[in-house]
Amino acid sequence: MMNVKPIPAEHLPELLRGMPKAELHMHIEGSLEPELIFALAQRNGVAIPYASVEELRRAYAFTNLQSFLDIYYAGASVLLTEQDFHDMAWAYLQRAAADHVLRAEMFFDPQTHTARGVAMATVVDGLHRACQDAKAKLGVDAALILCFLRHLSEEDAFETLEQALPYRDKLIGVGLDSSEVGHPPEKFARVFARCRELGLHIVAHAGEEGPPAYVWAALDVLKAERIDHGVQSTRDPALMRRLAQDRIPLTVCPLSNLKLCVFPDLAQHNLGVLLDAGLVATVNSDDPAYFGGYVNENFVQTFAATGLTAQQAWQLADNSFAASFAPAADKQAWRERVRAYFEGF
Repeated sequence: MMNVKPIPAEHLPELLRGMPKAELHMHIEGSLEPELIFALAQRNGVAIPYASVEELRRAYAFTNLQSFLDIYYAGASVLLTEQDFHDMAWAYLQRAAADHVLRAEMFFDPQTHTARGVAMATVVDGLHRACQDAKAKLGVDAALILCFLRHLSEEDAFETLEQALPYRDKLIGVGLDSSEVGHPPEKFARVFARCRELGLHIVAHAGEEGPPAYVWAALDVLKAERIDHGVQSTRDPALMRRLAQDRIPLTVCPLSNLKLCVFPDLAQHNLGVLLDAGLVATVNSDDPAYFGGYVNENFVQTFAATGLTAQQAWQLADNSFAASFAPAADKQAWRERVRAYFEGF
């Protein structure tokens, strides 16, 4: 534990924007800005039901997870070629570098694309090439996590896994996303068991809109190493103790939670409660093009609304690298950079 010197509130945004950080919960399809959607639609001759960038942006008014997913899948329809997937990831990775992200573990949803006739190779090769470019040109260490869509069947997930096996060396893990309520983690017990046999890291969305029971199932049935979201865990004291004791990271996405009405306003977000309980909480942007901000905006707006301190900023930055799936030596080096940044601020 590092003891961070108090920093006046007016200097906190500068501290937050400049601190080294990892981003562990970001859906690459959710980084598609309206401008890029229109550019790709034009490049590929795809018709989309919006007359302008402005009209599309105005449509980003969500009341819950499902209303968001409907427009999210429509936006993804413009992605057809390997270059499209590269360009989408490259646009995000440039923003991540500007936000001082040193490690990005990006989710992608192959079923959204293979269902439209786009080959798995097209998706993975495009994204992977952007990761390689980010390392060489931006100094950002980027990796890919394949997510299964939970509103589809486990059989469909197995088919997707088979299609992905030739690209196993380009993936660090698998996750579970899409509509949470009504699709508990145990629905995918067998496919996640197979993924563990393959040596893939396991993460799962749980406890965003779903109950604490979904978090328990993600831990005990899927054997998740990280919980994506997990903010409903505060409703179950035994679960909170489990998460703290086992050092299970939570990849929290405050602006997403606000946009999808998980919390009525940002001041009521429970990020501080999670940290005070000793949980390995992190801050991430989820679907930044749709939810009003990339990772630095999540930090700045959440700290302004909740009164979190520089001490908690250090904890969140340190947690982000500790919770990553990078090699131990890299994690340690990044955590030292965080320490040096705070000592020198």
